[in-house]
Parts: sequence; C-alpha cells; structure tokens
Amino acid sequence: MMRLPYTTRILGTLLMLFSLATFIPGFLAYFLDERDFVYNFIATGFITFLIGSFLFFLAADKDGDLRTKDGFIITIFFWTVLGFFGSIPFYLANLEGVSYIDSLFESISGLTTTGATVFVGLDDMPKSLLFYRHFLQWLGGMGIIVLAVAVLPLLGVGGMQLYKAETPGPLKDSKLTPRITETAKALWFVYLTMTISCSILYKYFGMNWFDAICHAFSTISIGGFSTHDDSFAHFDNSSLRWTAIIFMVISGVNFALHYLAWTKKRILHYFYDSEVKLYLSLLASTALITFLTLYYSNNIYDDMIVDSAFQAVSIGTTTGFLTSNYSDWPLFVPIMLLVAAFIGACAGSTGGGIKVIRALILIRQGSSEITKLIHPNAVVTIKFGKKTLDPRVSESVWGFFAVYVATFLILLMFLLSQNNDFLTAFSAVGATLNNLGPGLGSVSENYKEITDGSKIALCLAMLLGRLEIFTLLLLFTPAFWRN
Repeated sequence: MMRLPYTTRILGTLLMLFSLATFIPGFLAYFLDERDFVYNFIATGFITFLIGSFLFFLAADKDGDLRTKDGFIITIFFWTVLGFFGSIPFYLANLEGVSYIDSLFESISGLTTTGATVFVGLDDMPKSLLFYRHFLQWLGGMGIIVLAVAVLPLLGVGGMQLYKAETPGPLKDSKLTPRITETAKALWFVYLTMTISCSILYKYFGMNWFDAICHAFSTISIGGFSTHDDSFAHFDNSSLRWTAIIFMVISGVNFALHYLAWTKKRILHYFYDSEVKLYLSLLASTALITFLTLYYSNNIYDDMIVDSAFQAVSIGTTTGFLTSNYSDWPLFVPIMLLVAAFIGACAGSTGGGIKVIRALILIRQGSSEITKLIHPNAVVTIKFGKKTLDPRVSESVWGFFAVYVATFLILLMFLLSQNNDFLTAFSAVGATLNNLGPGLGSVSENYKEITDGSKIALCLAMLLGRLEIFTLLLLFTPAFWRN
C-alpha cells in the first residue's frame, strides 16, 4: 500500500516550493505599478504555502524510503494539484469572458508546455500576468519535480523515484552522474544556460527585454506561449525567426546528450546518436516538403523559405509558435505538420509527442519482424550504437503506442460528442495530447470558443501527454493499489 501520510509530506514540500514561483511575478507587478496583480500573486503564494505547510506538518514525523510507487503517486497528484493552484492568479485577474474553467485550462496548458490558450487580447494584457504564463511554461519545461529532486535530498528525501516518474521517454534509468541530485542539477544548468543565451540573442536581434525573456522561456521549454496575439508573426524579423528555429531544434534534443557533449567537448557526439539523426532528418524533410508544396501551389511570398522552416520546426518539435496562420495553407501541409507533431521531439527533451526514440524503435522492430518472416530461424536484435536493446523496452514501446492510440480515439469521440467538427476535434486532441498547442478549424487561433466539457477533456489530454499516459493511467489500475 502507498504510505499516504509520508506521501502527503512530500506533496506539501513541493507545494511550498512552488509557492515561491508566484512571488516573482508579484514583485514584477509591484515594479510595473500593477497593484491589483500584486495582491493576486502574493495571495496565491501565501495560500499555496499555507496549504503546503499544513500537508507537510500533518506528516512531519513520518519517515522512510521513497519507493517508485510513491514517486508516481506524488508526480500525478502534484501536477494535478499544481494545475489548480496555478490557475488562481488567472481567475483573480477577473479578465473579461474568462471563466474558472478557462483559468484552469490556461494553467495546465502552461505547466504541461502545451501552449494552447483561451486568452485573447494578449497585447493589452498586464505584463505581470503575461510573465506568469511564460514562467509556468519554463518551470514545466524541464519539470518542476526534477527541480525539486535537487532540493529534496537536503530535506532527507531521496529523489530517484520522482525522477523516474517525471522524465519523459522509454530509457529512464540512464543517469548523467552517479547521484540523482547531481543529475537534476546538471540538467537544470544546461536548461538555464540555454535560456539565458536565447534571451540575449532575442534582445540583440530586436526584441525588448520583456519579450526576449518571455519568448526565451517558451522557446527553451518548447511551450509556444507568446506575449502577442499574432505569436511570432508579430516580429517581422528573419534574424529572430532563425534564432528561434535554432533554439527550438536544440531544445528538442535529449538534454542528457547536451550535457555529455558540452562537458566532454565533443560536438560530433550529437551525430553519433541514432535518435538525433532521425530527429533532424524528419525536421529537414517536413521543412522541404512544406516549401515545395507552397511553391507549387502558387503560395509564393517573400518570407516563404523562413516560414516553411519555422513552421516545420515549431510544429514538429511541438513548440507551437506561429509566423502565419498555417491552417490557411493547402490542407496537406497542416495535416503533415500535425502528423510530425505526433512523433514530436527526442526523449529527455522538453518536447512532447510520442518521442523520436519510440518511433525509431517501432520502425526497427517492424523491420526485424519482416526479416523474421523471410528468415524464420534468424535471431534478429535491435541495436543502438554498440548496445543491444532489451526486448522488454520494445515491448513497452508497443504497449505505449497501443494505449496512446486508444486514448486518442476515446478523447476524439468525446470531443465529437460535444458538437465539434471532425477537423477541430481531431487537431485539438492531437495538439493537446502531444503538448503542441495550436490546432486547426475552430482552434487554429485559440481554444476560447469550444465548450467547457471539451476544455476539461483537453486538460486531461494535456496531463496525459505530459506524464506520458502510463503514469496517469496507473491511478485507474486496481493492481497498482494492491501491493
């Protein structure tokens, strides 16, 4: 059985840590003279901290080792609870036409780095609230629980179980450093370095500091929120767009690979990785096909090359920035880009989707099955580099894919039952389950006009995508609770 008091203590600790995040936009609101929002953020921080403190002291005398099962439970409840607490500033802002369901949707979208929004009028929105949206994405990008892993050992709590539950991808047991605390710190060092670099380059190429920092947050987190309704189209600057393309591509690569390549100063290390090679090939192919389709359909304009590359990388990595309304392009292009988003970025990155490594395993496993049909007595193994893939990993990938397809179909049928047209329902589920953001049809610009029932279902889709389905579905498995 799960040890509820002990788990409650950890959850309380994590909530107290998250409460600190709401004070930062509160201080920004004070300096920008947005006094009403100072109260909103500080009140949210105190409420979150008090409830976290209550949960902590409720089980302060409980001790023991954190098991993998406890790690999964804490991860699931923390992301769910965090979505509710994160929605409070949006709701207290009393924005016109924004209900609590909208506030919850925006909060979960930010934390899961989906980037789907129900807000309009971003250009006129208070800057402290805009900063808060982007800050949520930045925290969610690497995973606030991985951040907590670096702190929890100082409180006498082991972190490996949380790390395994939170880290995306099928190969979760690899560690950069012998101790999990050092691993988490290493990942955050890489993450922070990339964010600072991206901010400086955005500022250098023409953004003001506020836009540069906010867009760096959503670029490195592969989130896609913008401070403008027109998204990246607001910045009519090719240098900014190429900068975004480069950082989106980099952010879609496994951060463990970044760390190893940077510390050992082996840049060619990237090109030895099978997943990275397929990832770059997919992005290059979709960019080229997008350009050729636009060219031969007579959609020719000055920035077509950079737009083709930008949209292919933005959608393919599940970032979700837009330089134009890609839903107005020939239908083949947005559907192809949406399919690319189903594959998504590399495992261990801030991106969403099935992950390139899983797609690669599925391709190689399928190829090996064909070989076995031709040569029934052959012993076929799947290799990555010099290592042979454990058959249990390929089995788990097939299991994940089957559950993923079933989950997608169930959510699709529910959205169709809410009187959404097929293109809207299909793209909305695909965009949220893959943590992409912009869809097609009625959700090509924002999700404001769909029903509350659809929004709640899509909140579930975003959580399922962020926690890679299995983690969340464990809650509904009776066998999980027996032992």
